[in-house]
Amino acid sequence: MTELMIGLSAGVLGMAYFVYGKNHTRFAPMLCGILLCMYPYFVDGLLWLCGVGVVLMIIPFLTDF
Repeated sequence: MTELMIGLSAGVLGMAYFVYGKNHTRFAPMLCGILLCMYPYFVDGLLWLCGVGVVLMIIPFLTDF
């Protein structure tokens, strides 16, 4: 159940990142938004879900494109 909720939260945050990136014409948030929506289908395990999700959420703040 926890993995399902993390996947759902990642999808919602991914959509928000994508819309933000599209409105501000920034590539990094759009790409991370798409990846946040897709990665729960391919990653298994609670620790990996959290780790990959956190990394994908931080990347747009560290890059400037």
